[in-house]
This record gives sequence, structure tokens and C-alpha cells, in this order.
Amino acid sequence: MLPRFQKILEQLGENIKLARKRRKLTTIQVSERAGIDRTTLYHIEKGSPSVSIGAYFNVLRVLNLHEDFLKLAPDDELGRKLQDLKLLGKSSE
Repeated sequence: MLPRFQKILEQLGENIKLARKRRKLTTIQVSERAGIDRTTLYHIEKGSPSVSIGAYFNVLRVLNLHEDFLKLAPDDELGRKLQDLKLLGKSSE
């Protein structure tokens, strides 16, 4: 993974860690409620790309931030532009 993309995951992990601490929840509490191992939670809070998206979601659910998942890729501006070009017959084919 390119460093600039890894930084995004690391920021997500830091945000999750801060949310957990603000709620005064321990790693044991969050990992048990999310149905994951504490080691997995550690990797999530470090922004590991090897952890499944489902594990990330379960931690967000425990923190009552699961609705934030819907903020991921909410507007596919590039895709809409490409689709519009194709609809107008201006594709590069």
C-alpha cells in the first residue's frame, strides 16, 4: 500500500481510538462487544489494511458510529461524469 493511502487508514484508526477513549471504553470492552480479538482491535486502531472491513464496521457499531459507514464513497462524481460522457456518445472507444 502506498504511504499516502496508509496515512488515511492510520487516521481512521486514530479516530476510532479517540472515540473509544472519549467513551471511556477499554479495549477489552470494545473487542468483546464487537466480537473480535483484542489484537484485531489493536490493528484497527493502528490502521492496518489487513483487517476486514467487517471488523472495522463492528467496532464502529459498538462506538455508535456505524452510520458513518454510509459516508464512505457517498458521491461517485467521477463515475457520474464517465457515465454522462458515455450517454452523450463521447466515449474514447
